[in-house]
Amino acid sequence: MKLLLSAAFVALATAPAMADEIRIAHIHDSTGALEAYAEQSQIGLMMGIEYATDGTMQIDGNDLVVTEYDSQLRPDLGRALLAQAFGDDDAAIAVGPTSSGVALAMLPVAEEYERILLVEPAVADSITGSDWNRYIFRTGRNSSQDAISNAIALGQEGVVIATLAQDYAFGRDGVAAFREALAGTPAELVHEEYVPTDTTDFTAAAERIFNALQEHEGDRRLFVIWAGGGNPMGRIQAMDPSRFGIQMATGGNILPAMAAYRDFPGMEGATYYYYEIPQNPVNQWFVEQHMERYGTPPDFFTAGGMAAGIAVVEALRATGGSTDTEELIAAMEGMHFETPKGEMWFRPEDHQAMQSMYHFRIRVEDDVDWAIPDLVREITPDMMDVPIRNQ
Repeated sequence: MKLLLSAAFVALATAPAMADEIRIAHIHDSTGALEAYAEQSQIGLMMGIEYATDGTMQIDGNDLVVTEYDSQLRPDLGRALLAQAFGDDDAAIAVGPTSSGVALAMLPVAEEYERILLVEPAVADSITGSDWNRYIFRTGRNSSQDAISNAIALGQEGVVIATLAQDYAFGRDGVAAFREALAGTPAELVHEEYVPTDTTDFTAAAERIFNALQEHEGDRRLFVIWAGGGNPMGRIQAMDPSRFGIQMATGGNILPAMAAYRDFPGMEGATYYYYEIPQNPVNQWFVEQHMERYGTPPDFFTAGGMAAGIAVVEALRATGGSTDTEELIAAMEGMHFETPKGEMWFRPEDHQAMQSMYHFRIRVEDDVDWAIPDLVREITPDMMDVPIRNQ
């Protein structure tokens, strides 16, 4: 039976690690537009370590000490903090960050120091693709897994799709992967639109999208790929795209963001996690404990953080508590581990975690503050031909 912990196991000191400590750096963007994601990731990471160690927060007598760093959505700061964590603070493993842009800046630091960076939850394909190195692992889903699962959900005969995404690595990689995945379906991608991350007026972009979709007969969908605040779906819906026969579509999100999905009953897409979907012992413990401690169900990025925490513990357990990087890489390549989503494993070729995604259909209930993504079907790893992009 898993133990509950009342003590905080977060260390902020920068003194060298003691012989009986294993230091884990958590670098996340707790300042800025992704603050909610970062907070969830931190809670999940600690719960994952707690769960996987039966509440002891130890591996073979070594205390697992987590140090937090705020990269503030700044790639230069993320790079510097990872160098500090590995060089000055003697972290054996780092977890994070939240932003794909920050993650891409951090990857070479892991290679320079020859230590593991476990990426969670940054999504861009290039992290385990063109910019990857052998010290990078990822528990978070990548853009291809998002894209392929949404293509499976939306890619039906007669469907024509336009995309709207943020103009940076997350949005560009996401659309590129979606375009590639959709090519294997009967649906057709007819227009791509990119806007700055701080856009508040979507009128011009929406008009270009509406005009492009009107040139095609069929079931017209606007698929939105968006991270952080300022999600445009509500603003675009206010322009009444339905007068052109256009329906909105998007992937899953955190519960506060999914409050806006209440305006889209019946909308379909694919999601990484929703607390009521997975049925397994890890998720049962996770949901019960999160409800008891925080009064809310665990969310999208809490689940990712917990997966990362479990992966760290299982890797260290496999090495007998050794933090030698080569031993950790050998243990983690191909490693299977249980998470709130069920089983994941690190693909040896690019260290990307293989995992299920979930095709959903939105349902609205009066007594639930957010839209409910009812499960249509689980999209298992064998249903997704996730490209290996690092070669």
